[in-house]
Amino acid sequence: MKRLSLAVALVLALAGCGKSGTQLYAKDATTACLTKAGLDPKPVTGTSDFVANSATGGAFHVALAGNQVTVSFGETVADGDNLDQAYRRFRAKNVGIDDVLRRQGNVVMLWHEHPEDTQLGTITSCLKG
Repeated sequence: MKRLSLAVALVLALAGCGKSGTQLYAKDATTACLTKAGLDPKPVTGTSDFVANSATGGAFHVALAGNQVTVSFGETVADGDNLDQAYRRFRAKNVGIDDVLRRQGNVVMLWHEHPEDTQLGTITSCLKG
């Protein structure tokens, strides 16, 4: 019975994940949530990350304990696709991009190092529309 319950929970969780790709998140609402959580999102400035600087919905950088992430927002899911593709195209050849790049809807997260589940959860739980 435990296995069946676990299987049902997994199916429901995966079904919920499918809808997240169509969710549009906003930089300002997400920044407010992260600030309330005690983090200090900073704007991406200058030429530090030209992909993030081209994000149609804006971008910010957040330092977490032991890691950091640049969060870029597209105005549409297609803009999110473009950000994802740009990071993959312009990555350094020695960077395992699949290890540090995460996508949710119109948002692309580029981590400095492979994110721990708690780090990823901190950011994704504050993605707001």
